[in-house]
Amino acid sequence: MSITILKGTVISAPALGKLEVVEHGFLVAEDGRVSGVFPVLPDRFAGAPVEDFGDALILQSLADLHLHAPQYPILGFGMDLPLLDWLNTYTFPNEARFADLEYAREIYRQLARELIENGTTRVCMFSSLHRQATLILMEELERAGVTGYVGKVNMDRNGIPALQETTGESMSETLLWLEACQDFRYVKPILTPRFTPSCTNELMEFLGKLGMERNLPVQSHLSENEKEIQWVKELHPDCTQYWETYAKYGLWNDRTLMAHCVWSDRRERQAMKDAGVTVVHCADSNQNLCSGTAPVRVMLDEGLQVALGSDMAGGAQLNLFDVTAAAIRASKARRIQDGWETGFLTVAEGWYLGTSAGAAFFGAEPGFSPGNSLHALVLDDHSLPGPLTPAERLERCLYRRQKQPILAVWSEGRKVFEVK
Repeated sequence: MSITILKGTVISAPALGKLEVVEHGFLVAEDGRVSGVFPVLPDRFAGAPVEDFGDALILQSLADLHLHAPQYPILGFGMDLPLLDWLNTYTFPNEARFADLEYAREIYRQLARELIENGTTRVCMFSSLHRQATLILMEELERAGVTGYVGKVNMDRNGIPALQETTGESMSETLLWLEACQDFRYVKPILTPRFTPSCTNELMEFLGKLGMERNLPVQSHLSENEKEIQWVKELHPDCTQYWETYAKYGLWNDRTLMAHCVWSDRRERQAMKDAGVTVVHCADSNQNLCSGTAPVRVMLDEGLQVALGSDMAGGAQLNLFDVTAAAIRASKARRIQDGWETGFLTVAEGWYLGTSAGAAFFGAEPGFSPGNSLHALVLDDHSLPGPLTPAERLERCLYRRQKQPILAVWSEGRKVFEVK
């Protein structure tokens, strides 16, 4: 049996709005699974090697539940256009480049490394429509230590000539891709209709049946932009709301992720709650593309499952510390918009959404619960002065970027990064 013992100030998010702190504590994992967090090391671990990080923060690693891998090269520019114009001007032409497999390998290797260096160990990620490039992405993520789900994008309409499949190609390429995915241990497939306007009814029906037959999770977009919503109504006049375009094809259940949901009204939110759909809040992207500000506080108060996504490259930040801070700021903007009776996200709530809430989609219990696979990072924040409580130190790390503060990262029980 292998034993991992990390010593430092351990902070976890066991519930929404709650931080559990053990100063100078011990986080213990056996065979890659958490045994517990202890103020004093139990006798049964006496003699086992301890990695002592002094007073550094030992935190849960982060989970990014919505990002577009082929948009990595355009991260941080093109933010002056609304969603649909941005897709046609920047995103689709760039994604078309991933037919070049050497280019795909170069970009995806760098992306995977940056995710791990920033402490993101779990993802739900869109690839492009290219089967071989998607497999390369999965290989590079697994090599770097990133775990989670990757989807070959399906889009058989409303693309551009260089980035669109026929319906038959989309179906056959998806089946070939799923067959090749069986060799991966830590990165698994997720069905990915880009969004309703990108997929014909025939393709949506195929994906719905495939998902039910093979018990596959699903990821897509919902109610991100007002023009997009109107477009969906024109394409599906039989549906009164956007979410119904997924539900009628069997793509709406407790293994479904829907990104954005900026304009989801009470009825659409109730439909998500009833089905167990997880909302992926992408605050930075929603502001950059002028889509709006999602009512994340309302969603949580209504009992919806909400996690965070960077939405690279609509979101300009890949680091989930920045993404969490953006979500908190967006909730405060929504409070101002809606009136001062509306609440906003606290730091503890934001941290829960960036860690435990995202990890729940992968079957993990909140915080460092015994039995969870070890997903952790060690963060040294001592480059900034001041006697602070552990909670204040975490807050400062969310809002104030530091140079190379992450010392080590564990994913699925394995150490996958360490500053030498």
